[in-house]
Amino acid sequence: MYGVTGSGKSTLACTLGELTGLPATSVDDIAWSPGWVPMPTDEQIAYFDALTQGDEWLLDSAYGTWRDLVLERADLVVALDYARLVSLGRLLRRTAARVIDQREVCNGNHERVRGLLARDSIVLWHFTSFRRKRAEIRRLASAVSGPPVIRLRRPADARALVEAETARRRIARRADADPSS
Repeated sequence: MYGVTGSGKSTLACTLGELTGLPATSVDDIAWSPGWVPMPTDEQIAYFDALTQGDEWLLDSAYGTWRDLVLERADLVVALDYARLVSLGRLLRRTAARVIDQREVCNGNHERVRGLLARDSIVLWHFTSFRRKRAEIRRLASAVSGPPVIRLRRPADARALVEAETARRRIARRADADPSS
């Protein structure tokens, strides 16, 4: 998966992982330690290098410092290229819910109201990274080399992708169950 902050990458990756049986990894759960301390870059690179050497894997994102490593090994990129209001609305709802219910995220961390106002706020990150991430999606989608990119422009496109994969798997199961057909 690739997309802007708040677009729904983790949710879609989890759904596709359950549907396909591919092991889905939440990048943020690996890259952030308790206390919102980032895993050192060299450790991130080593971790995702080892993970992506396997035959089957699904990541909900790829950080810039090691994105090329992942792209070299990916068979497909699903890019969530939604309008700012869609991803920002999702981010604000998700963040508000996490602040209220204090659910653990990213290795035992919690989102707090004061964090929304900090320099490293996830909401501020959305604004500072939005254009760059969307430009990267377009670059990946138009690249001559590299994995194919499915560029989803609306949440309905993501739902259609899941529905199509569900139908494809249902048909395959029927064919496996009845080899005479």
